[in-house]
Amino acid sequence: MQSPIDLIDTRVQVLSHLGRLNRDYKPAPATVKNRGHDITVKQVRWKGDAGEIKINGTKYKLLQFHWHSPSEHTINGSRYELELHLVHKCSQGNLAVVAIVYKYGRPDRMLTKLFHHIRSVDPNHDKELGIVNPGDIKFGRSRKYYRYIGSLTVPPCTEGVIWTIVKKVRTVSREQVRALREAVHDGFKRNARPTQPLDGRPVYEYSP
Repeated sequence: MQSPIDLIDTRVQVLSHLGRLNRDYKPAPATVKNRGHDITVKQVRWKGDAGEIKINGTKYKLLQFHWHSPSEHTINGSRYELELHLVHKCSQGNLAVVAIVYKYGRPDRMLTKLFHHIRSVDPNHDKELGIVNPGDIKFGRSRKYYRYIGSLTVPPCTEGVIWTIVKKVRTVSREQVRALREAVHDGFKRNARPTQPLDGRPVYEYSP
């Protein structure tokens, strides 16, 4: 059961009892690293706990976040300019990823803060960012989201990942997307995995 998938509103099961996405993020020391297929911002030590989310009563600690361009998940067949993944892990080792997709428009606040560091990242060395607040990542006022079970979208494509995709499409500037693509690909334009077959999996939408 792989990711990403196409999220089609006519095929999702709308559930109100899933509950709103509970986030408790904290500012923490972080580094930026170019992994070649994406740019990853991750905390550098556990002393700087970046917080957690809670899903079905289980706490998942925030490990790192990174971007893919164009978006990996599609919504009703539409692919967007950028997708952010916040990767979390619980004490049992299971993973949960929160995704946000972006279209062209106003600059994204988090990318604006990290813009200089992203443009100057060395592919061979991590770069210290100081304190980064994941709470600066805006989800939008709508509390709606999609939920399904899939996989990581980069090798080893581990399965059993709980995916939460924020339904609200955020905005990002063309310059910000261009900087991400240039930093990752050295001129190559795309780092998004194609959508995968649903294979009968249920997809839920939380709608309060």
